[in-house]
Order: sequence, then C-alpha cells, then structure tokens
Amino acid sequence: MSALDTGLPDLPAAVAARLRRPGWRDPRLLVGVALVAASVALGSWGLRAAERTVPVFVVRETTVPGATIGRDALAVADVRLSGVDLARYVRADAPLPVDAVALRVVEAGELLPAAALGSAGDLALRPVGVAVPGRLPGSVRVGARVDLWFSPATTAAHDEPARPSQLATALTVAEVDRPQGAFATGTTTVQVLVPVAQLPDVLAALAADGRVDVVAVPGS
Repeated sequence: MSALDTGLPDLPAAVAARLRRPGWRDPRLLVGVALVAASVALGSWGLRAAERTVPVFVVRETTVPGATIGRDALAVADVRLSGVDLARYVRADAPLPVDAVALRVVEAGELLPAAALGSAGDLALRPVGVAVPGRLPGSVRVGARVDLWFSPATTAAHDEPARPSQLATALTVAEVDRPQGAFATGTTTVQVLVPVAQLPDVLAALAADGRVDVVAVPGS
C-alpha cells in the first residue's frame, strides 16, 4: 500500500460544464428581441411626432387693438408640434371668429395668439388724434407706446411758463400721419388709443389753450 493510498474509493473526475448556445425558443432571447423591437418602434414614433407640423396664423403687419383680424391680414406658417404650446395660438385649419378684432398689439411676423382675439365690445379704448408740430422720432410708430403731456399756454400775467402735467401714460399708437418729403415741416397727426376713463382729461386738454406733446416710451 502506497503513501497516497487512503483506503477511500476512487471518485470520478469532475467534468467542466459546457455552455449551450441559447435556442430561438429561449425565453431570455425572446424578451431581448421584444425589448429591442419596442425601443426601435418608440424611437421611430417619436421622430415622426417631432416632424409633424400644423398650420398656424401669422400676422402680416403690426396690428393694434381694435383692428379687424381677417384672412387677408394673415399668413400661414407650418409649426412643429414639439416645443410649441399650440393651444396658445390660432390654428389656420380652423375658421376664424366672426368680426374678430385685436385686443392688444400683435407685432408683424408674430404667431397670432388666441388671447389677442375678441370682439369690439371687449375694448375700452377710443382713438384720439393729437396734432404735433414738426417731426416725431422714428420710434413713434404703429404699435409703440407713448405718454401724453399738457403744457398750458403762457399769459402776460405769468412771468414763468406753467409746469407741464402728464395726461396719460403708455398709450398705444394706432396710426401716424407724417408730413411727406425730405424737407417737409408740416404737422404730424398721431392717433392714440385712450382708455374711456381718461377721455375727458385728454379731450379737455386738446381743447384748452396750450400744447399736448407726444413722448415716446423707450423700448416700446
């Protein structure tokens, strides 16, 4: 009996387990294929949704409160669904409201906001013409904001001119009729939209002996 003989029966040698290639019926393979297919389908759907567009109205020229909004004043732009809250704007594939007018200033090239449309009865503004001698700054244009100031006329009884007072602030310019020609020096008429509550003060100042000045609001 040798030194290595322990008296124990010989055990069969261990055989390494061989990995089997999964068959097409293997559940793990089927689950993996399903996940890949679902991912591809979802990505394809997302790309198609991002590329979809809807027609939305665009204002051709700057529009002021009270101006009629008709198809001839609008263009159509195709807007992608992604990144834009289309509920805020008027879609071109739906009819416009009858006799719609602008309730606020809408700049040229701007998508037409649904909140900017309404009826004439919703407006508490009235256009008033103010004659201004000479030329006005180019910033006084349709859609801009201006303040009105009144300067009483100086009389012989007063050595110093009366202090000007502010009549109204941040009024919207509805129209500007400027003198024509390079050397024109006539009177410019500015149509401003005055709240009904301020009409008495503005009209009284225009009828009084003095001057009403139109002052542009910077940045408007």
